Amino acid sequence: MVKLATVTLRGASGTVYPFDVYPWGTPFRPLGAVYTVLKHRSDGRFDVLYIGRTTDMSERFDSHHKESCFRMYGRTHIGVHADPSEARRQVIETDLIRGNSTPCNG
Repeated sequence: MVKLATVTLRGASGTVYPFDVYPWGTPFRPLGAVYTVLKHRSDGRFDVLYIGRTTDMSERFDSHHKESCFRMYGRTHIGVHADPSEARRQVIETDLIRGNSTPCNG
């Protein structure tokens, strides 16, 4: 698992959360996390397509219920903010969704 970059996202609360960025399809070990589906742009920045949370990052994302949206918007990477607490993951996910406009949430 090779981390390519770190991106930060700001929630509606103003809190900034770091995400380790990996190529789409990277296998992960089982861990709880908030994740972002990303598109790498030609200018080197990332567009955030989706924000979610999981109890197990090792589950395959190709069968995600929003996969068709991810493909439509050209997903290339996934960002991971690991957190063992389900309660904190829920708070972070909600904060980020409220603070960011993403085409595949909703």
